[in-house]
Amino acid sequence: MPVFQSSIATQGEAFAENRAYLLGLIDELRGLEARTEAASAKSAPRFAKRGQLLPRERLGLLLDSGAPFLTLSSLAGFLLDVNDPAKSVPGGGCIVGVGSIAGTTCMVVVDDSGIEAGALQPMGLEKFHRAQQVALENRLPFVHLVESAGANLQRYRVEDFINGGGHYARLARHSAAGLPVLTLVHGSSTAGGAYMPGMSDYVVMVRDRARAFLAGPPLLRAATGEIATEEELGGAVMHAGVSGLAEYLADDDSDAIRTLREVVTRLGWQRFEAPLPAGRDPLYPADDLLGIMPKDGRKPVDMREVIARLVDGSDLLEFKANYGSATVCAHADVFGMPVGILTNNGPLDPAGSTKATHFIQACCQSGIPLLYLQNTTGYIVGKESERAGMIKHGSKMIQAVANASVPQVTIHCGSSFGAGNYGMCGRGFSPRFLFSWPNSRTAVMGAEQASTTMAIVMEESARARGQEVDRAQIDALRAMINATFDRQTSAFYTSGRMLDDGVIDPRDTRRVLGYVLSLFRRSDRVALRPLDFGVARP
Repeated sequence: MPVFQSSIATQGEAFAENRAYLLGLIDELRGLEARTEAASAKSAPRFAKRGQLLPRERLGLLLDSGAPFLTLSSLAGFLLDVNDPAKSVPGGGCIVGVGSIAGTTCMVVVDDSGIEAGALQPMGLEKFHRAQQVALENRLPFVHLVESAGANLQRYRVEDFINGGGHYARLARHSAAGLPVLTLVHGSSTAGGAYMPGMSDYVVMVRDRARAFLAGPPLLRAATGEIATEEELGGAVMHAGVSGLAEYLADDDSDAIRTLREVVTRLGWQRFEAPLPAGRDPLYPADDLLGIMPKDGRKPVDMREVIARLVDGSDLLEFKANYGSATVCAHADVFGMPVGILTNNGPLDPAGSTKATHFIQACCQSGIPLLYLQNTTGYIVGKESERAGMIKHGSKMIQAVANASVPQVTIHCGSSFGAGNYGMCGRGFSPRFLFSWPNSRTAVMGAEQASTTMAIVMEESARARGQEVDRAQIDALRAMINATFDRQTSAFYTSGRMLDDGVIDPRDTRRVLGYVLSLFRRSDRVALRPLDFGVARP
């Protein structure tokens, strides 16, 4: 058994410095998430007065006790509401994740109506779309707890209106694919939001609280002059007994969630579930991951040290270990499930790209999911590599990644620079899941490299014109580029723009991988009964 022998000095000064740095970033991550939860919790008195549960209380009651919940995109919208990291409230106005309801793994979306009454946020729209994509790819029933004020007309953007139609197109395709769509309406679901229950297969509404109408009383009066109450237009009792929009009428939030859980039970999707396979613990503790990755991303690291703390028994079988050694490919197991791992111990070169292409194709042949642990400065440059066919061999690798027939998972562990982001299955290549460690950085190149490149261009341009090089101007440009890159390469910045599925604590990586790999296995067991159309309402 090829058990990896670690050479990390866990008691060393560098290890301690790296660990302290990552712990600080993790504290920052948890602080941002806590800020969102606190902002929602400020609505507690108002919710209590109405006899309602807060959004996170609803989620807790909905999910099976003690079962894992994979939270997605908790930083969505970070720095897009305000430009101050100390004041920005991330989350996109909704809570999204994969969890178990009545023994059935489901995609769950909960409108965070404690914040701005659940009004639509730009990244909330992207987050919802991503939830739909994940649900469809992994064959998950889609569950949505609705309470939203709809579009914020004071911050109206036409693109949100137009792109928002994708909500409903995806719901229709989801239902038509044979995947149930279930909606619980706790409060307001108006205008375009009214089509959320309208496009659902099963709808639960809360008496005296749920509202669903295309036009509320103010808009109705403005448009037609007609005067009506909210209850008359779209109350839960009306929809349950007159329009037929609701299948189930509940007395309050708790009763509604109980009803929804019973509906999920009756669907019988528990038959597709199976316990997480057993696996051997790694020989080395997950806590080591905090000290392995250098604070200075330019310093080298043996990524096999990372693999050894993720896989069963720290047992990995390297593929072509002596060929293109800067690219590491290895077979391993995570919780008893096989996975093919690719990572970087240096730039991607022609040999490493060729090896990676072969490995990806071989894993596809055997149906083995692929895991990319990104720590790449990109594809190697220079006369020698260009003459050796770097473009050609790098393109072959990108072809293999783009056309892989097995599920792919990507973790940004360190640097993700240049076309290396593409070759190692970055966001643009649609891996099933992509997560980032808090220390990771993503950009077309490093900040110093970018500013130096532009400085050289400016110097050469000035000399070509016969002008004196303006050093002050160049230094100012370099400072501006460095600041821009440093800000935009941050994992928190990119996650805020939905360029991953969330920032995770490195120590949680093995559990996250085990969960998503089990989702892939589950999706293979799901026998779908597609329809020509989604389930139509009477």
